[in-house]
Amino acid sequence: MRAEVMIQTLKELWAKRRTVCIEGAPGGGKTSIVQQVAEDLGIAYLHRHMPTMLVEDFGIPDMGTGADAFKYKLPDWFPSDPDFEGIICFDDRNQCGSDIQKVMANMCQQRELHGSAIPKGVMFISTGNRQSDRAGATKVLSHLRDRETVLELDTLIDDWTKWALDNSVSPEVVSFLRFRPNLLHDFDAQRENNPTPRSWVEGVSDIIGIVSPEAEYECFKGAVGEGAAAEFVGFMKIARSLPNIDNLLMSPEKGDVPEDPATLYAISGAIANKATNANFDRVITYANRMPPEFGVLTVSYATRKDESLASSQAFTKWAVANQDVLF
Repeated sequence: MRAEVMIQTLKELWAKRRTVCIEGAPGGGKTSIVQQVAEDLGIAYLHRHMPTMLVEDFGIPDMGTGADAFKYKLPDWFPSDPDFEGIICFDDRNQCGSDIQKVMANMCQQRELHGSAIPKGVMFISTGNRQSDRAGATKVLSHLRDRETVLELDTLIDDWTKWALDNSVSPEVVSFLRFRPNLLHDFDAQRENNPTPRSWVEGVSDIIGIVSPEAEYECFKGAVGEGAAAEFVGFMKIARSLPNIDNLLMSPEKGDVPEDPATLYAISGAIANKATNANFDRVITYANRMPPEFGVLTVSYATRKDESLASSQAFTKWAVANQDVLF
């Protein structure tokens, strides 16, 4: 299931507080999707990392006396407010033991924890890697799986690009992965480090500009692996050798248009990142001189980064002129 469809589906299932499990490749953005759904709905988001949890983390016996004997002391994370509304995310659920899965099954079926009712406004969403990825996932108890809707997340470059532009991911990373989409997610359990959507953001995008260019390869290979890091560093050299974008946009009808695909991807991202309402007509002038697919890519990048650009007269004229490519 595509990310956009999954987000909408989770919002619809929220109305019924249906228990859901999202499965997908390691580092594919499953947890981020749950966070986004909670944010879009304006509800609380509680995260529990299941591989580090013990049965005791779901409550411990509180040996009282009389009527209070053998009651459980509920965990601090448990929502005690009966009017609570939010999502409880059990992250990496299929890396926890069967004893914890049994507690979770009871929470999902009986809507209670050790005799205390779970607020009606709680929705449980679990995430987990697929067993086929051999990334530590174990088999989930059948009676737990029977109590949830299982959705599988597909990792697609178009969906990730939209997310990346909305979340300030480095334009160099976005442009590179448009150029080499197969490297967005290339997981191999035998490798120590793998390119995944998460490692590209946290291990590459987030440290560009923090370390020196000389140290980038060593840092990047510790996140996405040697091969992907080497390709990306080569792409960065191209991006850094581009002409000054501000100067290019001063005379967009005269600036050179590269022919090499890697350079086209690099300059497309760089120009889109500089697009504003003040210069968007010049961005489009240059985009119109690029090969059609790169012109569309440049304008799409820009309008996704700043949605107000799509309301401009320049964009309207461009969309009419390029409707055969767009639709």
